[in-house]
Amino acid sequence: MTLDDSGASPRDAEAVPRDAEAADGSDGESGDDTIALRLEQLILGSERRYTPFQAARSAGVSMELASRFWRAMGFADIGQVKALTEADVLALRRLSGLVEAGLLSEAMAVQVARSTGQTTARLADWQIDSFLEGLTEPQDSGLTRTEITYPLVELLLPELEEFLVYVWRRQLAASTGRVVQAQDDAEMVDRRLAVGFADLVGFTRLTRRLEEEELGELVEAFETTAADLVAAHGGRLIKTLGDEVLYSADDAGTAAEIGLRLIETMANDETMPELRVGIAFGTVTTRMGDVFGNTVNLASRLTSIAPKDTVLVDEAFAEELSRNGDAPVSEAEAAAAEKEGEGPVPTYRFALQPMWQRPVRGLGVVEPWLLTRREPRKSGRSGV
Repeated sequence: MTLDDSGASPRDAEAVPRDAEAADGSDGESGDDTIALRLEQLILGSERRYTPFQAARSAGVSMELASRFWRAMGFADIGQVKALTEADVLALRRLSGLVEAGLLSEAMAVQVARSTGQTTARLADWQIDSFLEGLTEPQDSGLTRTEITYPLVELLLPELEEFLVYVWRRQLAASTGRVVQAQDDAEMVDRRLAVGFADLVGFTRLTRRLEEEELGELVEAFETTAADLVAAHGGRLIKTLGDEVLYSADDAGTAAEIGLRLIETMANDETMPELRVGIAFGTVTTRMGDVFGNTVNLASRLTSIAPKDTVLVDEAFAEELSRNGDAPVSEAEAAAAEKEGEGPVPTYRFALQPMWQRPVRGLGVVEPWLLTRREPRKSGRSGV
């Protein structure tokens, strides 16, 4: 929000929503605007009382810093309409208080605002689009969806709020545990992880053939199945991109199990297209819940060249699997040891087959390895 000394903005007229104008005392308040304002007041827990300038002054922060926080949280410029509440003032005080106390730098406080805003914006959109829409279908009572929404939100709001805080605390505890187990301070930011991409084959063609509702159901089923499998087997879902899922794991064995489970599960679902997975292992930079770096780029490239219903991994990942005893260093040596049957024979979960070398843009020449499950061979002395 760009203000002059009078506190006015040249963008006021075009930046103010209709319900904000109504709340500021102008004419033209419609029935929908009234319900929207009632819902907003119910959800926020207080009425609109402040312009952005007044809210910043009440919180004891500069208008420039307040604008940075609001934009980071994903809120549009609204000029100087009286549209903010006590909750907005309190949020500004808390963020600025963390900066003043030296607990966060100003840049870090903006990052906190941005990461929280982006995450909760997506959550709120999903809940309204998918959750409330289904629950507010017109009922036999004759009430409209709009009339049902208010009492429904009134009932659900405290329960959803408590559940959100519970899940956040659980996730925070898990993430904190991973950080304190890091070997050194550098590893807290730049960590060695396995990173995997899972991509639906032929998704672009599907978008032309399926109706929007069918396509939405397919994407939701894919994302739900992938998220469940990643969580159940000890990985972390980084993000979903419609036809693609990005996940990570602390060790190669976990990432390999997740990749193969994804292929196997989708193959057993006739409604799903084929899947391909690419996994790489190496140093990864983490920021705001996302991952970056050459390892991530390599995993993405491996996915793009993987044949359908297969998992391709990079050389570092293959070496890590072998080092941990999850795959043999050499299939020939492993087969010979099993055939001899002398002494304990290692049990390997996975098999690795070197594929063709090929140049990958921006990453040089890469030698992919085909990852499969490994069935132990029968001993030559068993008589079987």
